[in-house]
Amino acid sequence: MIDETPRGPGRSRLRTRLRRALTVGAVGILVSAGLVSMSGTANAASTLGAAAAEKGRYFGAAVANNRLGESDYVNTLNREFNSITAENEMKWESLQRTRGNFTFTEADRIANHARSRGMSLRGHTLVWHSQLPGWVDNINNANELRTVMRTHIETVMGRYRGQVHSWDVVNEAFQDGSSGARRNSVFQRVLGNGYIEESFRMARAADPNAKLCYNDYNTDGRNAKSDAVYNLVRDLKQRGVPIDCVGFQSHFNPQSPVPNDYQANLQRFADLGVEVQITELDIEGSGTAQANDYRRVIQACLNVSRCTGITVWGVTDKYSWRSGGTPLLFDGNYNKKPAYDAVLATLGGSSNGGGTGGGTGGGDGGGTASCTVTYTETDRWGDRFNGRVVVTAGSRPISSWSVNVTVRSPQRISSTWNGSPTWDSSGNVMTMRPNGNGNLAAGASTSFGFTVMANGTWTAPTIGACTAS
Repeated sequence: MIDETPRGPGRSRLRTRLRRALTVGAVGILVSAGLVSMSGTANAASTLGAAAAEKGRYFGAAVANNRLGESDYVNTLNREFNSITAENEMKWESLQRTRGNFTFTEADRIANHARSRGMSLRGHTLVWHSQLPGWVDNINNANELRTVMRTHIETVMGRYRGQVHSWDVVNEAFQDGSSGARRNSVFQRVLGNGYIEESFRMARAADPNAKLCYNDYNTDGRNAKSDAVYNLVRDLKQRGVPIDCVGFQSHFNPQSPVPNDYQANLQRFADLGVEVQITELDIEGSGTAQANDYRRVIQACLNVSRCTGITVWGVTDKYSWRSGGTPLLFDGNYNKKPAYDAVLATLGGSSNGGGTGGGTGGGDGGGTASCTVTYTETDRWGDRFNGRVVVTAGSRPISSWSVNVTVRSPQRISSTWNGSPTWDSSGNVMTMRPNGNGNLAAGASTSFGFTVMANGTWTAPTIGACTAS
């Protein structure tokens, strides 16, 4: 993205279909080994985040703190996305406008919203030439700037340690055009080429578990700028510098369309041994043409096994940084656009899926309200696994349900879908309730899902008894 404009998990996708089933009734837990058929009990995911999660990806949105008081904005965010990037609130100017004085109020609100909803959080951004307070730009001494940079990285990453899955450590370090030259930022002028390596090493020390990314724009196809970034990443990897991912902003319009070699370019970076993430996606246009472009981008990510997630740069067209081009998936009234349908379908979801099984049905069938749950591990990767819980009503209709999911420390649940989670004080016990209408007819089913970061522990979560009303 151009400089003057404010803006802005996973390993190999080799899928291991190791499945475990836990059937839980009101009287206790029955464990059965082997595979469990889910036929007839779970529908296709009906939201972007849920559909992406079933493909082993996250699907996120850039979020502005001052929009979190708008109900339509929040409802759309909560329903559709499972990852959040702070649009401006985690940039240097927002956090440390004056030297040594950090203000985290707005960034904390975004981080707390993500945590309360079971969403993952991307960090954007630590070292960037733009939206930088003037006192940093005026530093001319290398030791002083290095100290300031270290303090900023350690303070910000330390505050959100364990909450952010990926950080844009260095942002937009290269110039546009055919030169492939470094941008003449204060960091480049005072510290030279080595500042990028220094930033990544500082970041690894500040949070050993976060993915560390380089992020840039106009690098979506092969060109002089993307070649320069490629050479940088290759050099860092060869010398053991801790870089885990490369972010592609992917801002497209009719004058700068999706390049024909988009997927091939993602793949060549992935072949260096880093994840690739689509970090700021928006595509100006409308109707079928826009939908087709979004479809191409999403399919490219799905075709590259190390493409681990997609973030669109905003929730609704009316708040987009280029709203006149209507570049997002929801219009100004939060209606789903054809591009939304294209993205959901490409992810394998369905706008007709994820229902509650046909409403309340006829009669209560006798007995008291009850439900059972069945757990299945659906996918496993090198650092995490996905679980699905199917909730089935008993012999009479129910109007609501709740289920506890407990993971074993140091595991943590990084994202959820198709439900509304709350957490106990330890962060290890999640209580899931319906996200909206909880009605289920007698014998009908619905499902919710979640991603567990294993952190070396692969024990299946404990699924508590289902409580119905």
